[in-house]
Amino acid sequence: MTSFEAFPDYEEHDAVGLADFVARGEVHSGELIEAAIQRIDGRDPRINAVIRRRFAEARRQAAAPLPDGPFAGVPFLIKDLAFEEGEQVALGSVFFRDYRADTTSALVERFRDAGLISLGRTNTPELGLLPTTEPTIYGPTANPWDVAHSPGGSSGGAAAAVAAGMVPMAHASDGGGSIRIPASACGLFGLKPTRGRTPQRPLSGPDGLPVGLCISRSVRDSAHLLDAVHGAVRGDRWHAPAPVGSFAEAARRHPARLRIAYTIHDFSGSRVHPDAAEAVLSTARLCEELGHEVIENRPAINRDQMAASFLLLWEAVPASVFQLILEQANEQLAGRLLRKLGDWRAIRLITRLDGRKSGRPAFEPFTWALAKRAHSTRSGELAMAYGQLQAITYEVADFLENVDLFLSPTLGTPPVRTGEIDQTIALDELIDQLVEYVEFTPLANFTGFPAMTVPLHWNEAGLPIGSHFLGRFGEEETLLGLAGQLETARPWWEKRPETRTG
Repeated sequence: MTSFEAFPDYEEHDAVGLADFVARGEVHSGELIEAAIQRIDGRDPRINAVIRRRFAEARRQAAAPLPDGPFAGVPFLIKDLAFEEGEQVALGSVFFRDYRADTTSALVERFRDAGLISLGRTNTPELGLLPTTEPTIYGPTANPWDVAHSPGGSSGGAAAAVAAGMVPMAHASDGGGSIRIPASACGLFGLKPTRGRTPQRPLSGPDGLPVGLCISRSVRDSAHLLDAVHGAVRGDRWHAPAPVGSFAEAARRHPARLRIAYTIHDFSGSRVHPDAAEAVLSTARLCEELGHEVIENRPAINRDQMAASFLLLWEAVPASVFQLILEQANEQLAGRLLRKLGDWRAIRLITRLDGRKSGRPAFEPFTWALAKRAHSTRSGELAMAYGQLQAITYEVADFLENVDLFLSPTLGTPPVRTGEIDQTIALDELIDQLVEYVEFTPLANFTGFPAMTVPLHWNEAGLPIGSHFLGRFGEEETLLGLAGQLETARPWWEKRPETRTG
């Protein structure tokens, strides 16, 4: 197989720019792959973003004829929650350490059709449940801006890899903020598309919370990728309205005058952390300078009710995983014994035996705590939660009839330190801590509305503080247009963590 030298200017270009070099024949894809491999080998030992590597396969793909896609030959990374047939998919969990997927996610297939070449899989918290990336199975991922801090989660490995310059963009998914949280913590752009905008197969849950796309350094990379992968597949539960035009064109075209509401208070009325407040105020001033109307206002949302209802939906993630484990066990010889034990005692037995085999607990404390709470949840409570979240959705929809966008902090505080979110404390105390940190992002998930975080502010400690915009259902074009305008007015491309020099 032909060997290639690494492209020396790899980090000076985004994914669109690199793809253009390949398309014009000025750079071979193999040169890009070698550049990415060099950076992963040189920088990841300190960051721990890439938990499995497929360098040999990537080299073979780069040497072979490339697909006729907009990102042909560009290096990429896949989050360890997506399925790739035949590939190990641990879901950030010790229990699934040996699992290999028997199917490929529709979104991953579209990444391949777009010409992206995966070099491996990125770290994620167990089952994607937490806003930090510190799974027992692979260990914590560090934030390239300060390795004592977390890159966020659940797409923490993806964000850390992009921030460290390993790849120009990486796959990410978002069920409660998991694109936007790590993008904010790592000084990157993150767009959570409208519910149903990208394909969900093979997993399309009843709540429609998760949606997939990427984390990128440039706005246009996210916009071009959305052009390449948008649209539901046959059988998907959720379908977004057809886009008016190209998302990439929307990102290039500065929007007409927008009316933007902003807040520096959480939904209980308390002022957020000073760094988060300053980021919002600075962004609001910039929007005014660009000619937009900016007012201080926020939707009338009961914070406690929102958090409690969202938690009931979040509990369903480990509960459904445990149910799947039980069903598979019941198909085996032990099924009769397990049925006699009852579900909860049976899952305890299965995981205890697995822990003896691996030498580590099968699941982490937070996963257990959520699953235990879900085990005692009645169906009527879940129905009430759906109703309450739908009422909030109507409130937000009405609010956005009078403004075009809602600006808030992405995170309630600067990026937390690794280990600061402690799974061993009482669940209610941990939930309070999580709500304080990530209160604003889940709003886009249970409403289904598109949202983005834009890296416009760094605090005195040098940590990125993102600004969060929530838009109307199906109107990513408005978000992307403003993002492109903000990127032009206050460029962040040259802001790079010291770890990129490694």
